[in-house]
Amino acid sequence: MARKLSGTIIIATHNAGKLREMRELLAPFGIEATSAGERGLPVPDETGHMFSENAAIKAHAAAQATGLPALSDDSGLCVAALDCAPGLFSADWAVNKDFAPAMEKVERELQKRGATAPEQRRAYFVSALVVAWPDGHEEIFEGRVHGAVIWPPRGEKGFGYDPMFVPDGSARSFGEMSAQEKHGIDWLAAPDNALSHRARAFVALARACLEPR
Repeated sequence: MARKLSGTIIIATHNAGKLREMRELLAPFGIEATSAGERGLPVPDETGHMFSENAAIKAHAAAQATGLPALSDDSGLCVAALDCAPGLFSADWAVNKDFAPAMEKVERELQKRGATAPEQRRAYFVSALVVAWPDGHEEIFEGRVHGAVIWPPRGEKGFGYDPMFVPDGSARSFGEMSAQEKHGIDWLAAPDNALSHRARAFVALARACLEPR
């Protein structure tokens, strides 16, 4: 039986876009969320070899520092033609948190490999969510969304690589979608239709660890 969350939690992130999405996802459950960035907590070294390992490092560090349960996401873009790069290093490809150079690097590397046709540009986003408690207990959840990368990027919504990723079944990039379209969840009728990787991981988390208001 998974442990339940309630009250106040720490979102173990310094990323404003990720914090915004997590607060929107938590809103229906009456959870009050503050972030590691707002608390001035240091960013721990992400030395894991899997998304879930890096998420756990961040969540446990925040839980130990604050004495509160902490929720962390580690996510990235995996491009098949680039041997699943940037993957774990998705944030590292950005320059001073600017993802325009990161997207340019993805495109440059694809061009080097001759991956210009749509079928050669398959990719997926993955999100690992970890909830950690101060006593060391943790719960782990993962979500993925498959699609393709495009060039040039389209849209100014979302964050990170969103403008260059088009999920399967859509003609628009994540950067062209509203927050509700990208990670909104219809909890009453169709929660399994959640689109984004983070929303899909969150559906699994909510079923295990959260109680509706």
